[in-house]
Amino acid sequence: MADLFVIKIGGNIIDDETKLSLFLKSFAAIDNKKILVHGGGRLATKLAEQLKIPQQVVEGRRITDAETLKVVTMVYTGYINKNIVAQLQSNNCNAIGLCGADGDAILAHKREHPVMDYGFVGDVDVVNTVFLQSFIEKNITPALSPITHDGKGQLLNTNADTIAQEVAKAMSSEYDVQLIYTFEKSGVLTDVNDDNSVIPVITPSLFSELKAPLTGVGVPKIFAGMIPKLDNAFAALNSGVKKVIIGKAENLAGLIDGSSGTTIINE
Repeated sequence: MADLFVIKIGGNIIDDETKLSLFLKSFAAIDNKKILVHGGGRLATKLAEQLKIPQQVVEGRRITDAETLKVVTMVYTGYINKNIVAQLQSNNCNAIGLCGADGDAILAHKREHPVMDYGFVGDVDVVNTVFLQSFIEKNITPALSPITHDGKGQLLNTNADTIAQEVAKAMSSEYDVQLIYTFEKSGVLTDVNDDNSVIPVITPSLFSELKAPLTGVGVPKIFAGMIPKLDNAFAALNSGVKKVIIGKAENLAGLIDGSSGTTIINE
């Protein structure tokens, strides 16, 4: 099977014009089939504040009421997505900007929770692999914004990390998929304050050692907030993804050739 890179760019990079420009130049230079998934950055929050729309975040997750949904849809699928596409075109990467509703690309359902109402937040049900493949095989790169739909006319705000993972899992039936999460850190760190403390490779057995306190033994060797990301990475590997890579957006070429970041693989 042909290789396919599914690459997620974090919101904090989107907020930095210089870093975003450098990242997109590196992304455009990848001489393989590829899909870009992007987050939203802080622009939606700033716009909501200007429009005097109250914003509520619980445990790092945005509560998406009806007015906030309008803002994030305008910002994520509008300005941010088209700015990314325009920059990719300027770097000779023919791209098309999509959200989950376009071509029925990503079908989701409104999140259900026994206590918390997250509003119009979506959890992914189905990725339209045939639709995405139709672009990839014509050397057109999909750039996906984190807005999905429920098939009944309702747009939903969906976590971009989740979209990247679900797209990677779905496309692994047709390609050898490498899922790359890029953000501001150099990889999975043993010391969150030391960017040189990157763990180059994590296997299931090493992961068990790194999260020892969860099994009641030892001291944590990685930042607790990274554990859910790694749980998701291994879930992707167990669903057909070839490898998962986590690292700094500015080092994209190094993440791909293995000289940078953290590579997560099954033993």
